[in-house]
Amino acid sequence: MKPKYKRVLIKVSGEAMAGDQHFGINWEMVKTTALQLKEVADAGVQIAVVVGGGNFWRGRSSEEMNRSTADYIGMMGTVMNALALQEGLEAAGVPSVVQTAIEMRQVAEGYNRRNAVAHLDAGKIVIFGAGTGSPFFSTDTTAALRAAEIEAEVILMAKNIDAVYSADPKLDPDAVRYSELTHAEVLEKDLKVMDATAAALCRDNNIAIHVFGLAEENGMMKAIYGESIGTIVK
Repeated sequence: MKPKYKRVLIKVSGEAMAGDQHFGINWEMVKTTALQLKEVADAGVQIAVVVGGGNFWRGRSSEEMNRSTADYIGMMGTVMNALALQEGLEAAGVPSVVQTAIEMRQVAEGYNRRNAVAHLDAGKIVIFGAGTGSPFFSTDTTAALRAAEIEAEVILMAKNIDAVYSADPKLDPDAVRYSELTHAEVLEKDLKVMDATAAALCRDNNIAIHVFGLAEENGMMKAIYGESIGTIVK
């Protein structure tokens, strides 16, 4: 059985890097994530990763803080996570490269689409840090933008919830669970799969989004092989 996809972009949240600590980097979680990515790579799938920074910084700590400054602080958090994930991958024997949208020559490559694609073709996992390099854009938007640029077929999003629902199922027992949606439905129903800018980018570039639960055993591999878990947006 062959994987459904040749090239994927995987969105890893900052919270996933923190594990039960809820803040900072939990090395056991980094190793677990790295081993999951290794399993996907060993199946012959090219992998790019966008990491969030919510384990270090979420929004502004004060309404007095300038929004741009706050967003740049968040971008630094994503770079810390990207470097930690690279260490985890290297420890697992998986070659990887970190590219950042804000130039940091001492620690990572600057983002370059052609170089990123060349690394993917060479069998390396490419980790994108520092978001888009501009404030006012989320890492969801970064994931959609980079997926479009490298021509990924799907964005895999492992969440703390097992699928997309019409409302929070913990708060609303009548919340509807979706197995399949269109990008238009995500935007029209204002479903919190990803922010509207990111969803529109995926729609316009025909990029599928597969949302599944972090707790799903072998969830990433099941998604790679096109199994019916979570919610597929296409």
